[in-house]
Amino acid sequence: MDISPGQKLPAEHLAQVAVCVCANVRTVARVITQVYDHILQPSGLTAAQFWMLAVIASNEATTLKPLAERLMMDRTTLSRNLRPLERMGLVEIAPGEDDGRTKLVRLTETGVQAVAQTFPLWQQAQASILAQFGGERWGNLLGELGDLAEITQGR
Repeated sequence: MDISPGQKLPAEHLAQVAVCVCANVRTVARVITQVYDHILQPSGLTAAQFWMLAVIASNEATTLKPLAERLMMDRTTLSRNLRPLERMGLVEIAPGEDDGRTKLVRLTETGVQAVAQTFPLWQQAQASILAQFGGERWGNLLGELGDLAEITQGR
């Protein structure tokens, strides 16, 4: 397909792009993230930061590799996203006990408190979305999203 500067995308191509899986999932994710971020604002955490802290809180200490796998992100992105949490004093990243090349990630006491204080705000955001969308619909969509993630993982 040749498109010169100033030309429009043909209507039949635009119709195909309008149903793009990636674009639609990202758009919905941005809108939902804005709702959560707004409600979590008093905590000083974003929805993404709270999620990372909650996942870290579910383990006593974990290395970067399994944490990245759990969050479905590469280790470079994970490290970049952990830096602000480390600067805020919410997580501690230390050399592994058996191997100094591995890095252990754990919540600090301040991080534990931040998760505990933010959790009610997260519950409020979650309840707000589910009240409008419906718990049963969300359960169905969650299953479908899990399937989508599974079939696209590693590509």
